[in-house]
Amino acid sequence: MPKELALDFQTRDLIVTGAAGWLGVRFVDTLIHGLPDVPELASPPPDARVRCLVLPGDDPSALRRLSDRIDIVEGDVRDPAACARLFEGTHGSVLFHIAGIIHPRRVDEFYEINVDGTRRVLEAANAAGARRAVVMSSNSPCGTNPNRTDRFDENSPYHPYMNYGRSKMLMEIAVRELRRSGSVETVLIRGPWFYGPYQPPRQTLFLKMIRDGKAPIVGDGNNVRSMAYLDNLCQGLMLAALRPGADRNVYWIADERPYTMNEVVDTVERLLETEFDQKVAHKRLRLPGIASDVAQLVDAGIQSLGAYHQKIHVLSEMNKNIACSIDGARAALGYAPTVALEEGMRRSIRWCIENRQL
Repeated sequence: MPKELALDFQTRDLIVTGAAGWLGVRFVDTLIHGLPDVPELASPPPDARVRCLVLPGDDPSALRRLSDRIDIVEGDVRDPAACARLFEGTHGSVLFHIAGIIHPRRVDEFYEINVDGTRRVLEAANAAGARRAVVMSSNSPCGTNPNRTDRFDENSPYHPYMNYGRSKMLMEIAVRELRRSGSVETVLIRGPWFYGPYQPPRQTLFLKMIRDGKAPIVGDGNNVRSMAYLDNLCQGLMLAALRPGADRNVYWIADERPYTMNEVVDTVERLLETEFDQKVAHKRLRLPGIASDVAQLVDAGIQSLGAYHQKIHVLSEMNKNIACSIDGARAALGYAPTVALEEGMRRSIRWCIENRQL
C-alpha cells in the first residue's frame, strides 16, 4: 500500500447505509477507530461523524456503543423521504452504501431493496451534493466459475446466479447510469462470502454444524470459494473512497486467495478443538455433487413462484466454484488483505464465544 496515502476523506460527513448489519457495524467501527492491521488506515480523522441509516426495528445499540460521533437515522432505503433525511445538512459527503438483502422472504424484495433502494439512495446523495458513493455489490452478478482454476476479474461478463445475482447486476447497471447523469462519483465493490465478528445466526449455525459433524460437503469438497474477512472488506471500502482515480470503476475485494470447502471446514474444526476447547465430532455430512444440482433446480422453481427458501438456495451453491482475483484492487487501490482464513476464523470464533453464541 502506498506510504503517501492519508486517511482523509475530504469531509467530516461519512454516511453508511445498512449500518446495523453484520458488515455495517464493523465498518462503522473502523471509520471511527481505524483499521489496526493497516498502518496507513489506523488513525481516522478525530472530527469525522458517521451518520447511519438503520432499518426500523433493527437494534442500533451496537452502533451507539462505538462512539458519540455516530448519528442514527431510522429509515428504509425504499422510502425517498428517509433517503433525503439521511443527507440533510450535509454537502460533499462520502456515502458507503452497504444496505442490501441476501435472503429475503419473497423474490420481489431483491429488486425493491437492491435495485430500487440503491437508486433512491444515490438520487438523494446527488441532490445533497455528495462527493462520492462507494456501493457494495457481490460475486453473484458474475455467477459461478466454469472450473476450479478460473478466476473472476473486473472484465468478467455478467452471468447472474438466480434472482439475487440478477438484482445485483441491475443495481450495478443503475449505479453506472446514475453516474452518467449525476455529479456523485461512484465506485462498485464486489465482495464474496464474508466472515468475522458481529456475525448473524446463520453464520454461527455454520460453525456449530462443523463442530457437531453436520457440515455438508457436497462432492469432493475441493471446489474453491473466495472469502473476505470483514477487515479486508473494510479496507477495500475505505480505499475506494480515498483513491481519486477509483471513480466509475468496479473492484473485487477478498482474501489473498480462495479456499476449498474442505480447507474451510478443517480450519474451523482445528481451531474449535485446539484453541477453544470445544468438543468436535470430526464428521462430515457428505452428499454427492448432484445434491447441489437438484437443489438448484428446486431453488429456481421456488423463486419462479416468487418465494424464497434460504437453506435450499445455500445448498445449491455448495458444490460451485466462486473465486475471484484481487489483482485489480491491488494495482488500482493499493489493496493488501492482512487477514487470512485461520486468523479470521480464530477472531470469529472468539467473538462468538465471548458473546455466548458458541
